[in-house]
Amino acid sequence: MTMLLGYVALAVVMLGVGFTLTHLLRSSVGRWDEHVNAHFARHRTAGWNDVTKLATSTMNTLPVVVSAAIVLEMDQQVCRRASVVLGGVAPIPAAEEWLYLAHTEDHVKRVRETCERGGGMLDADTTVCAKSYEIAMLSLGGVLTACDVVMDGRAKRAFAAGRPPGHHAEPDRAMGFCLFNNAAIAARHAQKRYGIDRAAVVDFDVHHGNGSQDIFWSDKTVMYCSTHQMPLYPGTGARSERGEHDTVVNAPLSPGDGGAKFREAFENVILPRLRDFRPELIVISAGFDAHQRDPLANLNLVEADFLWATQKIMEVAQASASGRVVSMLEGGYDLEGLSNSAAAHVSALMQG
Repeated sequence: MTMLLGYVALAVVMLGVGFTLTHLLRSSVGRWDEHVNAHFARHRTAGWNDVTKLATSTMNTLPVVVSAAIVLEMDQQVCRRASVVLGGVAPIPAAEEWLYLAHTEDHVKRVRETCERGGGMLDADTTVCAKSYEIAMLSLGGVLTACDVVMDGRAKRAFAAGRPPGHHAEPDRAMGFCLFNNAAIAARHAQKRYGIDRAAVVDFDVHHGNGSQDIFWSDKTVMYCSTHQMPLYPGTGARSERGEHDTVVNAPLSPGDGGAKFREAFENVILPRLRDFRPELIVISAGFDAHQRDPLANLNLVEADFLWATQKIMEVAQASASGRVVSMLEGGYDLEGLSNSAAAHVSALMQG
């Protein structure tokens, strides 16, 4: 059974059984307030009613939690949140103590105090507003809730659809829209709270997860695996980058590569190393910006590729981790490609 946890900022509200709320927000640039007002004028009644009906019809097989946090991080003048919770277990903001599993006190303080001052630039790509710290803690809280429901046996797999994403955030700085590294914190949360020895993070976002790699570089208890386009932001992720204990596995792809090369990288590089490592939990950094429609990169994956990769990861989890998988949303900047790919990913998670 899969627990679907969602709170969405700059993404989709998605149940993974054929229904998505597309056009929730446009991509991460430009003015947002008029678009959000128009969205809710159209969808406040019809959209949420459809979600409610679908959730009710699927509750016997899928405990559904949808909490839509609409946070307009790229426009400092607009920062609103709306939420609807449909049964199941609602996510709550994470306690700040969990941030220190992956981040320095100075980094946490800088993000929090920048938000308390009303917002500002953390780096050239990463803008925060007054509510960004609060929303980042809500996003992390959903990831940790997903981790808890998997690790305590309430579900075998969980998906947390939240923003801001996390895999670019390094121990001491925010990068690439990412404030805190949700995937890294989730892996170490599972180790600390539930006593597992080995966890793995598998990242198929089109951009390399430099933050995750940096956090786990010297950690022999967590394997970090990534497929990504190279060259591309942030410039890390070469095959030669292997970590101090050979637990970093990079399989870079070239611009223009499609599903065949992606699957080859998984079959020949990622999956054998995962099987040998035998993780007791697999965390997925599920970015969908490698989709052929995405404007920020040049890979040509389609929904079937993400579904296939998810199934292959689940096979490894079944062999060594009692099936335990926690997945969370990372990048994806074309709403049609994002919503359809995320639905394919969750449909795979719901199998078995």
